[in-house]
Amino acid sequence: MEEFLNQEEASSKRLAHGDIIDGVVVRVDPDEVLVDVGSKSEGVISSRELGTREAGTPDLHSGDRIKVFVLQPENEDGNVVLSLRRARAESVWLKAQEQQATGEMMDAEVREQNKGGLIVNILGLRGFLPTSQVSRSYSANLQELVGQRIGVKILEVNRKRNRLIVSQKAAFDEDRARQRGELFEKLKVGDEIQGKVSGLTTYGAFVNLGAADGLIHISELSWDRVANVADVLTVGQDVQVKVIKLDPDTSRISLSLRQLGQDPWDHIEKRFPPGAIVEGEVTKIKKYGAFLQIGDGIEGLLHISELAWEHVEHTEDVVHVGEKLRVRVLQADRSRRRISLSLKQAEEPAGGRPEDADVSDYPGEIERVPEGERQPVYAEVSAAPQE
Repeated sequence: MEEFLNQEEASSKRLAHGDIIDGVVVRVDPDEVLVDVGSKSEGVISSRELGTREAGTPDLHSGDRIKVFVLQPENEDGNVVLSLRRARAESVWLKAQEQQATGEMMDAEVREQNKGGLIVNILGLRGFLPTSQVSRSYSANLQELVGQRIGVKILEVNRKRNRLIVSQKAAFDEDRARQRGELFEKLKVGDEIQGKVSGLTTYGAFVNLGAADGLIHISELSWDRVANVADVLTVGQDVQVKVIKLDPDTSRISLSLRQLGQDPWDHIEKRFPPGAIVEGEVTKIKKYGAFLQIGDGIEGLLHISELAWEHVEHTEDVVHVGEKLRVRVLQADRSRRRISLSLKQAEEPAGGRPEDADVSDYPGEIERVPEGERQPVYAEVSAAPQE
């Protein structure tokens, strides 16, 4: 008997304020609930300690297993004073601490906006979402989030101060990183994918592919020369693009718009055979000559030595940007993407090249040959690359 009493006493002493313990409902009365908590006497839950404002009063029955919070190990009647409401609240705080430790993303309901950010309901607790932790998509107008359910991560849990800080930005960035990884696993070079233009720069356009942005370099916008990206694309425009390079380490995706169409340099030798007369527009003037656009995406070089039979000191003395000219094709090379043109050989003066001209005025010609035997000079110069 003495040993039994000692065990009962020890059992009673083990309980302390703040403990959360398991119990079994013994009886449900209108004003209280009796609970067996393994102590020498039953525990008592008053009606005001049964429910919470959020969850309401639970429907309890004899035999139900519940978790209870110890308010007082023993009252004047020898009973353990318990709280179901506090047990549930503390359990939620413990769950919040676990979620913070694991970094798991959680669902929260935005209740209201205040001066510093947003008030959210998470796990039945009142949490705070600072403006600095709102996703960039909504940072300009927080009111749009009120009433919505959003994903958040718990940044801080302080039970003593009833402080719960959450971040939508951290949850968004984590989800974005996960989606980006899935996108890189799915994509491969050569794929065609739909996207939306999200930004323009001097060197190209960014396209949102859902989980990541890809870049169309200005040189991949069109087979034609592009001086201004805005001449081809606008922000918000839906575009179909081709994946030309993937770099998972840097999360970079290179895209092309022009490669969705046929390369105009295909069969270039047949389109522009040597000796053909074509019309082109001067697009750029250089010291060494002028560039002419002679077809969609095709530019050729009119070397300064091929401007006129007489010596030309400056290219702009003979041709000007925007001027249309008839020129002769000297050579078209698909592999090197080069076309050499001649203005002087397109319209030779009667009798051919002036006989009194100095041979040094005609680079590439070593000796004077009869008119009928003269061969064209091929300038090995290509069209200027995209800038």
